Amino acid sequence: MLVYQPATRRTMYFIGVTTGSSSIMKVFPAWAEHLGLDAVIRGIDFPPNDAPEHYAGAVEFIRNDPLSLGALVTTHKMNLLKAARGLFDSLDPYAATLHEVSSISKRGARLVGHAKDPITAGASLEAIVDDGYWARTGGHLCLLGSGGSSLALSLYLHNKARAGGDVPARIVVTARRESSLDEMRQVHRDIGFAIPIDYLATPAPDDADRVLAALPPASMVVNATGLGKDRPGSPITDAAVFPQDGIAWEFNYRGDLVFLDQARASQAGRHLRVEDGWVYFIHGWTRVIAEVFDVDIPSSGPAFDRLSQIAIEVTRK
Repeated sequence: MLVYQPATRRTMYFIGVTTGSSSIMKVFPAWAEHLGLDAVIRGIDFPPNDAPEHYAGAVEFIRNDPLSLGALVTTHKMNLLKAARGLFDSLDPYAATLHEVSSISKRGARLVGHAKDPITAGASLEAIVDDGYWARTGGHLCLLGSGGSSLALSLYLHNKARAGGDVPARIVVTARRESSLDEMRQVHRDIGFAIPIDYLATPAPDDADRVLAALPPASMVVNATGLGKDRPGSPITDAAVFPQDGIAWEFNYRGDLVFLDQARASQAGRHLRVEDGWVYFIHGWTRVIAEVFDVDIPSSGPAFDRLSQIAIEVTRK
């Protein structure tokens, strides 16, 4: 069992794989000073699919240590909850639906788990497309990859559709294995998914190319696979044809980002708007920081823009 040293200052943890290389290690101290949090951040690294007792040990330490206030969890979100479910006093509805936690926080003696990705993905999407975009253009949404971030965005859009909001006329989801698609299908079936959706197995990158070629103009293509960050490569080939007047969105913000390079190479010829993962990074961290420290951080407007600018300034040093 791993041994953790009690925190000597108010501490937020980042539970991941290679946390030391993340920009948040430079950004958090600047944000903490700006927000008056009087806190530090510490990384906890586990290899993917680590032993359940390691995940449970980290959660138990955070729960019991007075100055350890919470954590952001990436990569291990499902495994951590599976291993430590009994340590949480409550889960938010998204965490219960997705069977994962991306945010650990305390409210008094209670340990609370949240799945913030649907909120994060939704806020990021709304920062990219203006209100009425989908109805005006008729574009579809193509999610390359059916993992947690892809599912999170689909749940956000499902709830928005139920509320009568502007959503894509159709969603197309790809994955290399049919079994990965089955997991998403089951979640969507359980909630009565509100948007027409196709689940397409694309075992090879050129299979994904054919999916892109069939999209109508103004569609959005999202790389939600992790390729280009956790693993090298891209879900498509260099020959892929992006939708005319469309949007290419790379969820990742660090790594070799091959998909982002492919999109930029097509930018002029296809009149393509290209977005990287920076806005997702900002929304993802600010939502969890707000939860852990129980502070109000707006998701748009001047206060949010200032946090984004601070992050840009410190990462460029």
